[in-house]
Amino acid sequence: MAGNEPLSERLIAVGVDLLEREGPDRLGLRAITRAAGVSHGAPRRHFPTHKALLAAIAARGFADLAERFAASDDAGAPSRDRLRRMAVEYVGFAATRPQMFTLMFRHDLLEGSGENLRATTLPIFDRFADLVRQARPAAPDRVVVLWTAMHGLATLRANRSLALVAPTADDSELVEEILELHLA
Repeated sequence: MAGNEPLSERLIAVGVDLLEREGPDRLGLRAITRAAGVSHGAPRRHFPTHKALLAAIAARGFADLAERFAASDDAGAPSRDRLRRMAVEYVGFAATRPQMFTLMFRHDLLEGSGENLRATTLPIFDRFADLVRQARPAAPDRVVVLWTAMHGLATLRANRSLALVAPTADDSELVEEILELHLA
């Protein structure tokens, strides 16, 4: 981390690092400022509340997830294949970055932050919804049901619960089974 970067960026970067190592429940303002080498009052110029800083950290996670989706997308592929790739990336993100994934969906920690996370999250969901509608035009109501199934799988991966009951489960195969159930 460069010493000449803006304080807001340094706080977010330090927060992301601490989050990945310690988890969202240990991501206190004092821990972040201590790791960034600033006073505990310094973030107030950029983040009026602790929730605002947490939301900025979560926004970084959503941006990283969106980049993963963009990198794996093939606009020329059939919508079902694109949807499968997106779902596999979603579950993979949860598996490889469980602490970030958890924070991104901890509305109890992020609500009232003043950060407009919906501006980041709704385009991701809209893209998912469009692909579902293209893959199964006759059943647009499947969007929320399919998303909850994928989010459930991702959450089970993030908190390592799936490994307890299905230690050899393959994410790609599980995603394909979920798609088959909901898009058939």
